[in-house]
Amino acid sequence: MKITYSVPAETTSVFVVAVDRRPVDLDSVVPWRMSGSHRRAAAQAVGTSRLELQVFRAAQSPWRRMAVGDEGREAVRRARHHVVVTSTAPVTEQPEAAQVARAVARGVADACRGVIVDQLTGAIVPHCTGCQEEPQEFQLGDDWLGWTTEVGADSSCPPWDPAATDACTCLTIATRGLRRFGLPEVMLEGAACAHSLCTVSVLRTVAQRLLAGHLAWTAGSPEASCRTIGEHLWIGGPELAVVSGAPDLGREPFRVRIGSRTADTTCLSVSPPAGFAGTLNDWLCRTPGLLAA
Repeated sequence: MKITYSVPAETTSVFVVAVDRRPVDLDSVVPWRMSGSHRRAAAQAVGTSRLELQVFRAAQSPWRRMAVGDEGREAVRRARHHVVVTSTAPVTEQPEAAQVARAVARGVADACRGVIVDQLTGAIVPHCTGCQEEPQEFQLGDDWLGWTTEVGADSSCPPWDPAATDACTCLTIATRGLRRFGLPEVMLEGAACAHSLCTVSVLRTVAQRLLAGHLAWTAGSPEASCRTIGEHLWIGGPELAVVSGAPDLGREPFRVRIGSRTADTTCLSVSPPAGFAGTLNDWLCRTPGLLAA
């Protein structure tokens, strides 16, 4: 079986820098207050759709009620002003376009002592004023991925017992942030609440594996509007090391099954491979490396 998903021509990233002190002139911040390898790219992109900067009073900001975590929501609501960094770029220019935009947000945060919130992940971007610049090399695990977690309201979760067979199936977790690269989000549903860490480990590893192939494909097929991939995905080598945190793990790869979550394939589902004898929770307990996550 094959899975086909749509690939947009362009995507948008938004970084909201919550500040108390409004910058007098953003032109004096970007690119002059920036450091690192993204400074020249920011200077070339500023003023275009690839890099737009706007300042709003927090009370009138269109981003004051964006869907973010508790910590980010508090920062956005308590600030007096929002400096919004927006980047809209072709998928073929990702992840560089998003990296440049986040580098600019860091420069603004440095100048105004602000807090950066990534609208797509719904999380605060860790930043130390004056001591942290945007890395040149892209790594998905470098705060480019967020999470949506839902627990079934009508579910009854028994006490956790590794030897028991009555584990609940009420947990649903999905990624946030893959769509900025033109890739659908991935989700896993039906796991036990006790397996939240394993579930996140699986999804993070699947996302890394899918994104690597996706970016290589977009580079070679810049005009294509959809991509077809196989139903099963092998995880192993560097990906498995990321899950376990042990570079010398030396365990065999494992397989996941990729499915279409919705009719328009805006989300892909992750499940045990076809032919696995057992429940989803059995698979999460038996998959190499996951219990060490």
